[in-house]
Amino acid sequence: MDDRTRTEIEAAAFRTLRAHLMEKRPDVQNIDLMNLAGFCRNCLSRWYQEAAVERGIELSKDEAREIFYGMPYDDWKAGHQTEADAAKQAEFQKAFAENVGKDG
Repeated sequence: MDDRTRTEIEAAAFRTLRAHLMEKRPDVQNIDLMNLAGFCRNCLSRWYQEAAVERGIELSKDEAREIFYGMPYDDWKAGHQTEADAAKQAEFQKAFAENVGKDG
């Protein structure tokens, strides 16, 4: 497989993952994704931002989130995010430190 085809396939897989999380399973909470898998929608938007910056494209955290979420992040949170209990929040702190780090 040549590099261009591989890149196109990887991009298609990313678009499918994004559509799955945003359209088919918006009920799955970011905190549950992070606690279980070590990443969430915000991680994916951050990785998008980092890839853009690596290519000389200035993109803020908020701009990357709006591209990924298809709307301002605050609008997504208002429509889809629920309050997490103390146990989930504690688990999140551990998962975030292990997978994203203190500066994430």
